[in-house]
Amino acid sequence: MSLHLKCAALVSALLAFPAFADDHGQSALKAQLDPVIDRAIAEKRIVGTVVLVARDGELVYARAAGLADREADRTARQDDIFRFASVTKPLVTVAAMRLVEQGRIKLDDPVSKWLPDFRPNFEGNEAPILVRHLLNHTAGLEYGFFQPPGGSYAKAGVSDGLDLSDITLDENLKRIATVPLASPPGETWRYSVAIDVLGAVIDKATGKTLDKAVDELVVTPLALSDTGFSVKQTDRLSAAYFDGSPAPVRMEGDAAVPIGEGKLTFSPNRILDANAFPSGGAGMAGTANDLLTFLETIRKGGGELLSPETVKTMMQDQTGPQAETQGPGWGFGYGWAVLVDPVAAGTPQSKGTIQWGGAYGHSWFVDPVENLTVVALTNTAFEGMWVSSPATCATRSTPNRERLNDPQMKRPGGDWHRRVFSFFNPSGP
Repeated sequence: MSLHLKCAALVSALLAFPAFADDHGQSALKAQLDPVIDRAIAEKRIVGTVVLVARDGELVYARAAGLADREADRTARQDDIFRFASVTKPLVTVAAMRLVEQGRIKLDDPVSKWLPDFRPNFEGNEAPILVRHLLNHTAGLEYGFFQPPGGSYAKAGVSDGLDLSDITLDENLKRIATVPLASPPGETWRYSVAIDVLGAVIDKATGKTLDKAVDELVVTPLALSDTGFSVKQTDRLSAAYFDGSPAPVRMEGDAAVPIGEGKLTFSPNRILDANAFPSGGAGMAGTANDLLTFLETIRKGGGELLSPETVKTMMQDQTGPQAETQGPGWGFGYGWAVLVDPVAAGTPQSKGTIQWGGAYGHSWFVDPVENLTVVALTNTAFEGMWVSSPATCATRSTPNRERLNDPQMKRPGGDWHRRVFSFFNPSGP
């Protein structure tokens, strides 16, 4: 069964408990989910996880399982702190959209208005990158780990925000700007460092470093006490692992993990380094509880953060059918993938569902029609991911579709969730 159908199986089962209104419904959900999570851990596919499910604003399932730190024999807890990786992007995007609502930046502002020296172009085409292009990943920028070894970003020394780099954000922007764009701005969806560039725009527009701006615009209003660009309670920080045989391998120092034709370098100590630049695309850490609070705020229309009209815009497809950000039927809004055609996607999720994840092993989705929010954070890359896998995103955004047949492109993003959610599918895994 395809990755997307396995995702669909999860949703089908959740919707089989119409409102989770009684203890019986919640007990049934727990009775089925718990053994499958236990199996995934016993098979050494993941080391530890926190899974939360909310329906109609009520927490109907919460489970911390496995180990937060295998070597220290530290049991996973619901308040464990995880390195977010790309789970950072929605929070930074919402911060930017708050500034748009306040009239401090505009969607059609050229990025060069805020970053005068940031003017990469495509084959001499001087068309400007706009703020909206950063928000929906149509700026023509790239990620170095999607390129073959020795690609243009590697040659320029560009940081993707996951490695422990001693350069500043301004220096990283200078390096990005030396590389020609992969496509003209506004034409092609391509997952990239765009939100790192957006973070620099936020910095300039507010006169504050990105970490302080996001704290003021998003974290503090929602009382996300365990979320930020640094970790205060390191004893609660989950260790980081990557896929290995016979068991996941602990990340020590710089861990270069193969992904497609390239490698993604993780530096788990980055979150502890006060000198690391705040990466808008990958630099935050937080808890599953905080992430659920944030996503529920979005599902309910924006709360203290945004107007319902702005949230509606963010949850609409902004890229058209060319994107296929999670495969057929998926587009992209501002901050996340958007389900445009459930039939084409092969999922019972409702049209308008949003979802994304993070390379350290995370995934989430919000189905606004069914009032359903699911968060799954793990400490195992890439097994912890599912349809939001970077490998999937890279493949969908490149014309070289033959890469779909590359076993390494199929490896990340699904085995863990296939195991966790396969019981929802009557035909089996």
